[in-house]
Amino acid sequence: MMYVYLLSAIICEVVATTALNASNGFTKLWASLVVVIGYSAAFYLLSITLRDMKVGVAYAIWSALGIVLVTGVSAIVYKQRIDAIGIAGMGLMIVGVVLLMGFSNASAH
Repeated sequence: MMYVYLLSAIICEVVATTALNASNGFTKLWASLVVVIGYSAAFYLLSITLRDMKVGVAYAIWSALGIVLVTGVSAIVYKQRIDAIGIAGMGLMIVGVVLLMGFSNASAH
């Protein structure tokens, strides 16, 4: 269940971060509400995740997936593009999480 909570937290964070751009410095009411609600839900769900997962592991997964997903969403929604070096860097983050989860004793709880 901890992975369901973590994935839900990441999705809430991605929605909130995407809305943060749309909030125009918190001058747009509905986008601003999405930001506040999204981040609140994300941190609540992350706190539940941390009952069963180490904070460093959870944050590594949160960070890597969040960056990749926000970059993908911003490419679609805001037409923001990333170059090959950026894509390679994100790939390395994903590799790092896979190594952490698959081969490191740090992921054991």
